[in-house]
Amino acid sequence: MRPEILQPLFAEVEALKGVGPGIAKALARLKITRALDLALHLPAGMLERVRTPNATHALVGRIVILEVTPFQVREGRGRAPSRIFASDADGNTVTLTFFNNPGWAKKQLPMGEARTVVGKLDAFGQELQIVHPEVMKPEEAQALPVREPVYPLTEGITNKRMRELVSLALERAPVLGEWVEPSLKERHGWADWRASLTAIHSDPMRDKARNRLAYDEIFANQLALLLIRQASQRRRTRGLQGDGHLLDKLRLPYELTGAQARVIDEIRGDMAQDRPMLRLLQGDVGSGKTLVALLAMLHAVEAGAQAAMLAPTEILARQHHETLRRQCAPLGVEVAILTGREKGRAREAILMGLADGSIHILVGTHAIFQQKVAYKDLGLVIVDEQHRFGVSQRLLLTEKGKHPPHLLAMTATPIPRTLTLTQYGEMEVSRIDELPPGRQPIDTLVVAEAKMEEVVAGLGRHLAAGGQAYWVCPLVEESEALDAAAAEERARTLRERFGAERVGLVHGRMKGPEKDDVMASFAAGDLGVLVATTVIEVGVDVPNATLMIIEGAERFGLAQLHQLRGRVGRGEGKSRCLLLRGPELSETGRARLALMRETNDGFRIAEEDLKLRGPGEILGTRQSGEQGFRIASPEQVAALAPAAQGDARLLLDRDGGLDSERGQAARTCLYLFERDAAVGLLKGG
Repeated sequence: MRPEILQPLFAEVEALKGVGPGIAKALARLKITRALDLALHLPAGMLERVRTPNATHALVGRIVILEVTPFQVREGRGRAPSRIFASDADGNTVTLTFFNNPGWAKKQLPMGEARTVVGKLDAFGQELQIVHPEVMKPEEAQALPVREPVYPLTEGITNKRMRELVSLALERAPVLGEWVEPSLKERHGWADWRASLTAIHSDPMRDKARNRLAYDEIFANQLALLLIRQASQRRRTRGLQGDGHLLDKLRLPYELTGAQARVIDEIRGDMAQDRPMLRLLQGDVGSGKTLVALLAMLHAVEAGAQAAMLAPTEILARQHHETLRRQCAPLGVEVAILTGREKGRAREAILMGLADGSIHILVGTHAIFQQKVAYKDLGLVIVDEQHRFGVSQRLLLTEKGKHPPHLLAMTATPIPRTLTLTQYGEMEVSRIDELPPGRQPIDTLVVAEAKMEEVVAGLGRHLAAGGQAYWVCPLVEESEALDAAAAEERARTLRERFGAERVGLVHGRMKGPEKDDVMASFAAGDLGVLVATTVIEVGVDVPNATLMIIEGAERFGLAQLHQLRGRVGRGEGKSRCLLLRGPELSETGRARLALMRETNDGFRIAEEDLKLRGPGEILGTRQSGEQGFRIASPEQVAALAPAAQGDARLLLDRDGGLDSERGQAARTCLYLFERDAAVGLLKGG
């Protein structure tokens, strides 16, 4: 049960004075549904105005509050703007320019009557002007603040209205007990939580207040992960120790790298324990994680248990199934697949095989953990592309089977160390930091989109030589529909050039079977070019595809570019990646593309991405809906996470845990920042 002291903050926005269905609907577009969301909707910056009696060239570029008297109107013709000439207190002329609705402007600014105008003062030669100023009567302007926090807004809510709503929410914010370790708080000079929240809403440039609130959020995250880890370590399961009879028969495609051998030893050591393994395996694109997963699953099967492998997409699940089935068939190990597509008798046969133990390894999407899917003895769960599954989902996965199964999570998205702390702090971490022998680095070139014709001609030569290529279309306004439309248009132009039978298309709005058919045709070599959105980012494996073209490359994050580039370079041929950039390139975009050209090292790219990206989600779109950070930026996470983890450990190990005075306050912090997976573990919670 949520602490009573927080109940007013968790009230719906309709409980606030003056908030009806219309305002509530507009707020919902900003993901604001409760008073708490308003309180944590922090201003993005500060608007500064200058209250002045006179317009002067010294104030050009500033936003002014200026009392004027209009004396002449010049209406524009056609597309020309309308101008109202007005004088300030010293008789200087200011031009008020309007590009539309001159009738409204004349009504608001009657000749000979004093009005206050607010807007940015510009110089047009020697003439001073304000374009589209706000207009009000002088007595109304007296209440206008010279400094005003500016909030992220949506249609139907002005900045003034947002300020009023936030003030109503802040009135509900209680004074809370202190969860930050006293010496840490003193060292940073932080005020308490409520004072910091109030301060940042009055002046968003107060770094101490912003850092305090970011720290609170990161602390809640770290405490939650430690609590989950403790709960996991208290659980008991069956240790799994194989006798090697399956592994001895397995024919490996190459000798294990030192990194793979080290990681397998770590995994076997975990699986032999009587508490469930909870391990994250990071490996760069092409480092051989799938082989490590196979060895771990065979280890479980040798010990008499079953293994399940969860993939984020149906395409990837089917690819894993085919690879594992081929490798396991000579060993007498039965591998099955279960997705939303398996129906009727085929599905029933799989369910029976899992229940009686005749199926040893199951691969699939989320369907493998539905309630009706019962295993005889599930001993190991492997989650591929871990960043798409959150903490709560990891907990759910370990509740299948007679004993809690061991869990190995894998990701080919290299994650900076500080973010590993905040996203996977309840897990042990292994890294495969070397590539198998024979893997060649991918040549990466940055090409201006103005050279599109040359790129298409080069693609034609590549196809004529028997090669295959990916063409990834740019991200369009975070809209799957628009992304799909862009991909369809690019596929149309390439089909006109190379023939419809040579160009395939996949995007997120296609149904699973349809996507699988196109991918199968590409893998079989029937298609020369696969035009795609980022749906191919993860896991597609076509060794003959040695050319990757990424259109609008500056719109992608570094980690995503690295993942897409990793779709090539999977065979023996030399591979290339062309990053097509648009004409407008920011400094960050330029640095990002330069780094891609410079290195193939995913772990270095991840660390640089954290520095370059600025505030935002480093792991890309979270398909799991897992809660990220709403206040803390990646820079703040990098700076504050180690201290927050140390503070959370100190609380649990030395300062009396959650039953102490500070611990009780920390419980409130968990509820405040809605770390739900941990809240469920609290005593009486």
